[in-house]
Amino acid sequence: MSNHTKVPHDPKLQARIEKQEKHDHRLEHVFRRILHWIERLIAVITIVVMLISLGLEIYKMITVPDYIAAGNTYLKNVLTIVVGLEFVRMLIDTTPASILEVLTVAITRHIILSQDDPWSIVAYVACIAGLFAIRRFLIRRSELKEEMV
Repeated sequence: MSNHTKVPHDPKLQARIEKQEKHDHRLEHVFRRILHWIERLIAVITIVVMLISLGLEIYKMITVPDYIAAGNTYLKNVLTIVVGLEFVRMLIDTTPASILEVLTVAITRHIILSQDDPWSIVAYVACIAGLFAIRRFLIRRSELKEEMV
């Protein structure tokens, strides 16, 4: 004897189920579209902020004496702008490759600017190596170009 119970075939019930599935699919599609537009809006706002930051950085380079000589502040600000631009790229092109690139750039920025002990730097380098290994061995080439949903 089978443990499965037979569901009676009711055409009205089946039609209701199909109608609900179509409604759910349309609603999911609308939510995805709204989320894509919100991501793009955030990307535009971030680009504007990054351009303003870049403009301020250039202004400081020209007007503040010895600004570039104090390289740590300059590097920190410029690399923050680079990480922000990579973040915008990730928002627009949500592929595994772009996500891995943002993480790599952010960790690299931290390594360059940190005054941490040598073991922390070894851990950061291991993280970057891990990201490269993930990209090389765990993500198929076709998935690197597919947009994540």
